[in-house]
Amino acid sequence: MSSSTTPPTDAATTAKHPEAAGAAKDRALKPVVFFGSAAVILAISLWAIITPTGAADVIGTGVGWISSWFGWYYFLAATLFLVFVIFIAASRYGKIKLGPQHSTPDYSLFAWGAMFFAAGIGIDLVFFSVAEPVTHYLDPPTGSAETVEAARQSVVWTLFHYGITGWAMYALMGMGLGYFAFRHRLPLAIRSALYPLIGKRIHGPVGDGVDLAAMLGTIFGIAVSLGIGVVQLSYGLNFMFDLPQGLPTQIGLIAIAVLMATVSAVAGVDKGIRRVSELNVVLAIVLMVYVAIFESPVRVLNALVMNIGDYISRFPGMTLDTFAYDQPTAWLNSWTLFFWAWWIAWAPFVGMFLARISRGRTIRQFVAATLIVPFLFTLAFLSVFGNAALRLVRGGDAEFGETAVSAPEEGFFALLSQYPGVTFSAGLVVLVGLLLYVTSADSGALVMANLSSHLRTPTTDAAPWLRVFWAAATGLLTLAMLLVDGVSALTNATIIMGLPFSFVMFLVMWGLYKALRKEGIRDDAMLSSLPVTLSERTIEPRGVHRSWRQRLARVMNYPGKRAAQTFVNNVARPAFEEVAEELRAQGADATVSEGRDDSGVEHISLTVPMEPEETFVYRVWPREVPTPSFAMRSVTDDTYFRFEVYLAEGGQGYDVLGYGKDQLIGDILDQYERHLEFLRLHREIGGVTLPEPS
Repeated sequence: MSSSTTPPTDAATTAKHPEAAGAAKDRALKPVVFFGSAAVILAISLWAIITPTGAADVIGTGVGWISSWFGWYYFLAATLFLVFVIFIAASRYGKIKLGPQHSTPDYSLFAWGAMFFAAGIGIDLVFFSVAEPVTHYLDPPTGSAETVEAARQSVVWTLFHYGITGWAMYALMGMGLGYFAFRHRLPLAIRSALYPLIGKRIHGPVGDGVDLAAMLGTIFGIAVSLGIGVVQLSYGLNFMFDLPQGLPTQIGLIAIAVLMATVSAVAGVDKGIRRVSELNVVLAIVLMVYVAIFESPVRVLNALVMNIGDYISRFPGMTLDTFAYDQPTAWLNSWTLFFWAWWIAWAPFVGMFLARISRGRTIRQFVAATLIVPFLFTLAFLSVFGNAALRLVRGGDAEFGETAVSAPEEGFFALLSQYPGVTFSAGLVVLVGLLLYVTSADSGALVMANLSSHLRTPTTDAAPWLRVFWAAATGLLTLAMLLVDGVSALTNATIIMGLPFSFVMFLVMWGLYKALRKEGIRDDAMLSSLPVTLSERTIEPRGVHRSWRQRLARVMNYPGKRAAQTFVNNVARPAFEEVAEELRAQGADATVSEGRDDSGVEHISLTVPMEPEETFVYRVWPREVPTPSFAMRSVTDDTYFRFEVYLAEGGQGYDVLGYGKDQLIGDILDQYERHLEFLRLHREIGGVTLPEPS
């Protein structure tokens, strides 16, 4: 039996989605995606381990070619992604939910935001928060080094690389995947976003190719963070316990991280990733506040406000600045091109993960949270540590500056050495770094396992052994790239792997826009066919008139279970059957189905197939809800019943219990006319018919 708040999946609809309906092959592998990506990763890893010098040469040549021919493209693509997600969120499409319109969020705002931050940013934030501002101050892309302007520019470039442009890529993938998975019951996979473009062919070779590209980009993106994490944590353990920093320590750290990631990923989102993410955020805030207190809160706040102003004022010019007249090629490869490729490589897995935890949020809420919540935290973190590092360098500590540039993993701990209680702060950094490391690894392993599996529902996770496999494969690739040329090899490989998936992201944009435009047509159809407002229609259907006393009596009534069942017997069932009978007389294949809810009250559905167009569905579904405190004293029950209308796209939020038979028939016909008008408008623009929404 279904719950009293959500109608069950329509069997006819589910039959249209072979992957979503895969009860017989729940959690089955996608052979092409799994074996193809596994073979490529294993081959690259073995090649890098056997011939590290040859691998380094090939990777270096590839990066040089991409930066020469596609540097401008990365700038343009990143900007277009940002413009698109802001446009969608600000438009009328922003009110559409990632799921049925009656769905509600699964997580609290804090838990949701914490997982956004921890999944989207890894230990690299610790690695670069000191090193990048100092590097840009001592060697800026434009202008003179070691000036006030260089100092202001250095923090802004760091914020730019960690700012809303990159988060917009996550937002694009997240809202696209969440929309198609939770609103149209397609698989939670990259291929689903292409359904409006190629239809059911997403289940064939084209879809496999798209998911394969996503897998390769994802694992290299995660490997960068894990590689940075290994280097950072290795030095942290050396700093605190004098452990050697060589390869044995790095292998041991990779093994520990893979083991912890496996435990967390197998535990699932609620028990593992969610709790680690919340702990991450709390500890990072403690570390940030600790440094800010010793750094002088007033100085920290002055710098923070200035950084915000500089970022806002300089952002428009920076976003498309390709340095065409005097291009610092090495600087671009090391920084902007690398970061844009890295964000793109992370976009499939972070987007899938964010979609996985965002069911029930509107697109506007999702985009706003993605662009604002993690960036505000990142802004504060980078401002506190970046400006603290700049203060030391500008104060004449050249040795610290050289360390931060040449050995970024040492720079953060060198900064902490300037404050009391370095043992506490360094230990906190190691713990935060380890947790950030694990969060990236476990969310990545979970998403890659899901991406390489046929799953029954978007909230079903892949088999535990598959998550273990991808955690181990990521560890192997990380080790291989560290053997080639350390972090540099990982960053260069990411630039290469990010390029093909950027083209897929444009297809996702196109498919999502077509689907959302169709949603807009649905709204236009309602306005065209229903000239009254929604509030008026929820009170009285067209052509139905009641006295003001009858209307008042209805809105003041809080019916119980017996009244709800009486409504089914005397009003709903006769109304549905009469409409279905007349539709069949007119040649339509209308059917009426009934069921019993957990509360014991029956629900009724009218279905009119319109192949190959979308099926018309009209349901009345009982909901037992708390009686409001303002109800009259004569109402003694704590709960009362509503009969809410559900269409193919989800709950409509209005109650028809209290309608007469003719009034309910009028509402059914109102919605039927609206559906016919929607189909007419949709045919005019053409396009693939999406699976019916949940």
